[in-house]
Amino acid sequence: MIQKSDRLRNVHSDIRGPLYEEALRMQAAGTPVLKLNTGNLGSFGFQMPASVREALLSQLDQAVPYCDVRGMRPAREAIMRYHLGCGLSGIGMDDIFICNGVSEAASMLMSVIVGIGEEILLPTPCYSLWSNNTYLGGGVGVFYRCDPRNGFNPDVEDLRRKISPKTKAIVVINPNNPTGAVYSRETLLEIAEIARQNHLLLISDEIYDRLVMDNVPTYSLGALAPDVPCVTFNGLSKSHVICGFRCGWMVFSGPGLEEIKSGVMQLASIRLCGNALTQLVIPAALADMQSTAAQLVPGGRIYEQRKAVTDTLSTIDGVNFIKNQAAFYLFPCIEREKFDFESDESFAMQFLHEKHILVIPGHGFDWFEDIRCRIVMLPEPEVLRSAMLQLGDFLDSHRI
Repeated sequence: MIQKSDRLRNVHSDIRGPLYEEALRMQAAGTPVLKLNTGNLGSFGFQMPASVREALLSQLDQAVPYCDVRGMRPAREAIMRYHLGCGLSGIGMDDIFICNGVSEAASMLMSVIVGIGEEILLPTPCYSLWSNNTYLGGGVGVFYRCDPRNGFNPDVEDLRRKISPKTKAIVVINPNNPTGAVYSRETLLEIAEIARQNHLLLISDEIYDRLVMDNVPTYSLGALAPDVPCVTFNGLSKSHVICGFRCGWMVFSGPGLEEIKSGVMQLASIRLCGNALTQLVIPAALADMQSTAAQLVPGGRIYEQRKAVTDTLSTIDGVNFIKNQAAFYLFPCIEREKFDFESDESFAMQFLHEKHILVIPGHGFDWFEDIRCRIVMLPEPEVLRSAMLQLGDFLDSHRI
């Protein structure tokens, strides 16, 4: 038998892993399953904004030929204006690469910067896109802790302790997936100072920066540290309900990135260009923030879905959580000492089998301190409220 590469040894995608496959098997056997495993808005009745639809349909012919390997000029101009508005300075058109989702952009960058045995500092919990691309590059993921007692902000001292001569970059996911946390300005400045002192690259995943609630302030990491090399990632999948369009980008800011940009250009050229159809909608989408903002205030669907989950969960003994400030994810803790679960995996599998609800255990996000799961809060509020009541019933049947 031909063996697969050793680089896949630590790669995992639990969002569509064994639990997901079990849910599909159950569905095929006739059992309905409520899937709270992935932030795929279109699967829950969300519609793309009219501005996006009109931009796509009115310009279709412009997407027939290959475009610039970095991306269409009007799209990059709109992205540049957006990030200048977020505080990035000194960026130009050639600092922007439009890709087939942030996933492709992350893969390109990590392929360029990660050498065999080099270390990338990653948060725990961590969206597995970043850890997986570290492993695929032959690198080593070193995890710094995000502290539940501090709103899941990174533990800056733990991060500092994890730096070694092999450290190449620090990955920051803010607003965060899977916790929904928004990091404080003070925390971000401390992380930037660590990168500055140790000559490290900052990698900032900011794709949820337009999905922030409760008037919580957000800060772009590269804007806070214009003298530190930084690559900022963003896209339209979540904010404008076009996950399937695969529309993401990266922006280079700060000094010393010429060789890295050259390497990304090599990879971008190999694949010729990103999907040109999706690039047509970028200017219209970035000019239309209101359709997103309307979802995030009282009466808006994302706001009311969060309320349905958190109000119900707060009545269940043995569950504690930090209310998310952004996105539509919650990362609650199931208090181990009160229940008979051996692990977060056994909790999630039994919940799936007994209540037919799919959630992803904490280990899928490289979190192993306690029993947690990520709940995706995208179904209608009444559906989520019912699901959380079922969770309460399930936990009652497993109390010690």
